[in-house]
Amino acid sequence: MKTEVLIIGGGATGTGIARDLALRGIESVLIEKKDINNGASGANHGLLHSGARYAGKDQQAAGECIRENLLLKELAPHCIENTSGFFVSVKGDEKKYASDFPDICRNAGIPVREIQKEEAFEEEPSLSGDITKIFEVPDATIDPFRLSLDNISDACRNGGTLLRFTTLIGFEKDGEKIRAALVKDDISGKEFEIEARIFVNAAGAWAGEVAAMAGAQIPMIFSKGTLLVTSSRISQRVINRLRPPGDSDIVVPGGTVSILGTTSVKADDLSDISPGVDEADIIINESMKMVPEIKGARMIRAYSGVRPLVYSGTAEGRSISRNYTLKDHSDEGSSNFITITGGKLTTFRLMAEKASDFVSEKLGVDKKSLTGITPLPESRSSEWTQPGKSSRYLLSGSFSGEALLCECEMVSTSMIDNIVENITIEKRFPSLKEIGLRSRIGKGSCQGAFCSFRIASYLYDKGIYSKEQGREEVKKFINERWKGLRPVIREKELVQADLQDSFLCGLLGLEN
Repeated sequence: MKTEVLIIGGGATGTGIARDLALRGIESVLIEKKDINNGASGANHGLLHSGARYAGKDQQAAGECIRENLLLKELAPHCIENTSGFFVSVKGDEKKYASDFPDICRNAGIPVREIQKEEAFEEEPSLSGDITKIFEVPDATIDPFRLSLDNISDACRNGGTLLRFTTLIGFEKDGEKIRAALVKDDISGKEFEIEARIFVNAAGAWAGEVAAMAGAQIPMIFSKGTLLVTSSRISQRVINRLRPPGDSDIVVPGGTVSILGTTSVKADDLSDISPGVDEADIIINESMKMVPEIKGARMIRAYSGVRPLVYSGTAEGRSISRNYTLKDHSDEGSSNFITITGGKLTTFRLMAEKASDFVSEKLGVDKKSLTGITPLPESRSSEWTQPGKSSRYLLSGSFSGEALLCECEMVSTSMIDNIVENITIEKRFPSLKEIGLRSRIGKGSCQGAFCSFRIASYLYDKGIYSKEQGREEVKKFINERWKGLRPVIREKELVQADLQDSFLCGLLGLEN
């Protein structure tokens, strides 16, 4: 295979680069070793930052966030819920930080308004009575899966190519340039080469490993962040703790649920990033200081992601810059190899633009980025990721005798048909995990206990799954959900866990 540009990594930045290049008329192939948003882009709280969190220590990052925040609200509104956000201090929090906050935000260009307690409690009755200061900022929430799926769909529509489940094995060099990447199709087991003029490393936390294959270095530090998901939506706005960044300082509404976080724990092994019970306890105990209702809320899942931080000194953990790194590896013997990593979901478009500018310059292409003025089109591959859309579809009268395969999130047979059709265009076996990424299945209260086997049975009836394939898909899907359920099992959750265990193991015989 030959292309102008090979992009390694299918997260928000990689898919954003693919779209940016496609709109400039530059051909690219994107390879991803698993599926879209396999790394940090798929394991975050979905916050579209106003920049206020960074305004105190990094005015540049804060300014980039607010500019991209406003731009994405205009260009990709279907991916965003414009919730706004509160920053709240509680008794015992640093008073100077709260008093300096509005001026710090304004200096970074972030709109900020102090809210009186009476007004705040009327709008957010779940807030603690111990709150002392409240400021409103233009935070919002964003669907990272819909964002990346729509970006890569538009890239492919304009000449790009996506190869999922394709692992980079190494590079073949010709002097100071990389001639080709050696890759493996993990479905067929076939190995082949992809020749390109430019190679872009957008592998997130794995950027250091990819760079090493090219004989280059990107010193990475991994910070694991754990988040919890509640069974219902606790607040309408994003609620931030008004203090220096620390553990458990945010509550983010996500459709019909709320997401609580985040911790910061140094991680050494990227192969096993799992949430822990201790982290869940910290998140619940700290979050309830802002929103007491969290104490009695039912937690349906925990999950963890890894922040890809580039090490550039002695700082560790939250002290390491959240800014992105764009590096040309010409001085390391690879003149057509660049790395883009770090940053935040909010600034993915800016990161993609800067990387694409660099690529264009190396290719001698004099075309500007269009992603800052061109709306992001909605795609069929992401339409069912939106919380509540399936319910609205059914209530609109479009539902006419279809079977509901997921009752928690109201996912019907026609929705599954639509998703499977889009997956099998690539001639890939449609796993339950792939279907889950492109829909709401497994995200409700039962965490896949019922919908997983219903969908597997439905696909068996359609001749897509064999009995063994269906059984294995259910086991893999449930085991993945269980990783997130274990850390949050308390009194309420234990009842659901016991029911799920009895049903799946006792009735269906899924012992492992």
